[in-house]
Amino acid sequence: MQNQNMQTEITLRDGNRIPQLGAGTYMIENHQLCKATVRDALDLGYRHIDTAQIYKNERAVGEALAESGVDRKDVFLTTKVWVTNFTYEKASRSIDASLARLGTDYIDLVLVHRPYGNYWPAWQAMEDAMEAGKIRSIGLSNFSMDQTRQILDRGRIYPVVNQIECHPFYQQRELRRELESLGIRVEAWYPLGHGSRRMMQEPVLAELSRIYGKSVAQIILRWHIQEDCIVLPKSTRRSHLAENFRIFDFQLNPEDMERIRALDRNETLFKCPLWLDEWKARLFTRA
Repeated sequence: MQNQNMQTEITLRDGNRIPQLGAGTYMIENHQLCKATVRDALDLGYRHIDTAQIYKNERAVGEALAESGVDRKDVFLTTKVWVTNFTYEKASRSIDASLARLGTDYIDLVLVHRPYGNYWPAWQAMEDAMEAGKIRSIGLSNFSMDQTRQILDRGRIYPVVNQIECHPFYQQRELRRELESLGIRVEAWYPLGHGSRRMMQEPVLAELSRIYGKSVAQIILRWHIQEDCIVLPKSTRRSHLAENFRIFDFQLNPEDMERIRALDRNETLFKCPLWLDEWKARLFTRA
């Protein structure tokens, strides 16, 4: 771990380093709001920004970075290839389009966003883009262990991360253990359960908040950090972004880590949008 109040980094399997805390941009489609959010995040010290083609905000992320004054090489950018771009040709074109929208000549990490339909051609396109220098690392998002092994069995480049829903109520410990045994790092989306009131009012977390003098959100994010997850909270409020970043000046003791682990209910808090369910039913019926 680095010094107090300093961001921590993780070395990925391919040798690239990723800041352990990132700023998510899911559901920030408004261009000006997204630009302001990313500028605030960068100003507060974040150096990891997570976006995706389906978020429709890559251009805003790129403009915010360009206007921030922060050197491009100091910021870790992630985007994801969406399910409608899963043919080889569409995936290749979508990566070039993401590069253009982000205003950069390379992307630090590109993920297959969801394992719907035949995602193998998209993975091949990502491998080729990586070998062409357009991408520095590639990985997965929302993949089960069986689906991950399909990539491991067929691919020539190893995925370095799998980005999955993970929070105290849905810890996915078995999947995490299997991924970590293969050197694939876990990235946690919905790390705060999308601000779930039940989670924020959970008595154990509320007690730890009082003991450590930190907010419940900070306790949860610190738990993720000590679980060796890469964590991607999202907020459009500068005050919340600042609060989320202030998690490197304290540590949870082992007993309190176990108390949070005991909160696992195997309960997803992500509600799949109706349009995504419809796409799944109509277009992506193959395993």
